[in-house]
Amino acid sequence: MINVFRSNALRALAACAVLAFAGVGQAQQVFRMTAIPDESPTELARKAAPLVKYLEGKLGMKVEFTPVTDYAASVEALVNKQVDMAWFGGFTFVQAYVRSGGKVIPLVQREEDEKFRSVFITSDAGIKSLADLKGKTFSFGSQSSTSGHLMPRSFLLDAKIDPDKDFKRVAYSGAHDATIAGVAAGKVDAGALNISVWDKFVADKKVDPSRVRVFFTTPTYYDYNWTVHADMPAALREKLQKAFLDLNPNTTEGKDILALQRATRFLPTKADNYKGIETAARSAGLLK
Repeated sequence: MINVFRSNALRALAACAVLAFAGVGQAQQVFRMTAIPDESPTELARKAAPLVKYLEGKLGMKVEFTPVTDYAASVEALVNKQVDMAWFGGFTFVQAYVRSGGKVIPLVQREEDEKFRSVFITSDAGIKSLADLKGKTFSFGSQSSTSGHLMPRSFLLDAKIDPDKDFKRVAYSGAHDATIAGVAAGKVDAGALNISVWDKFVADKKVDPSRVRVFFTTPTYYDYNWTVHADMPAALREKLQKAFLDLNPNTTEGKDILALQRATRFLPTKADNYKGIETAARSAGLLK
């Protein structure tokens, strides 16, 4: 009788172990991704939904988009492996790279990110050049934004304009669309943002370019990318990269996803592409 009970107990324990391991395996079959909150939460969710569905098919696992509250949270989420992949701007990638001791890998970037630009906008007829910004109120985006803060600040400093000394007031809107709204509403005299978001707002008639206009466009620089943690298995990393590279504008699915990502196509990228961003950040005193 004792042997029977022992046998039954062992079988029960074995069954529990199988279920426990199955649960662990199931938990690991969720691929989590996030993005810097450079636009409104609803817009980020709209852009992510078709990509999530596409990646689920390509990776053979459940994919979840996890929003974060600010740019710093996206960096911490990837560095601490709370997510598997993050959409970073060039500066947030550099921050994650430094913060992790080189333990993050930029996987792909849009073709547009090889030669990205920022635009300076205003509704003030008296502002025609960067020099005209002296004594004015000005808005950047997030403090950790590449195209909404770091690079615009860098180009201002190159033009011998120190925002902290030469502007009447400096604001940080938190996102590119918020910068447009601030300038359009007259809350600030001018602002700087991502050219891609500006072009999208103009195309969608969400801003009147006769009232709010671009008066300066920066030289080009490398910007956004999808980044993963270096501890991701190589096979998964390769499968993930291939999924992005396979996005084809000649298919309905590919066309829709690329349009939402504001991409012509995705290309492989590497950490060295962002050395210029790191140099600019250190020169501007934004990276220690």
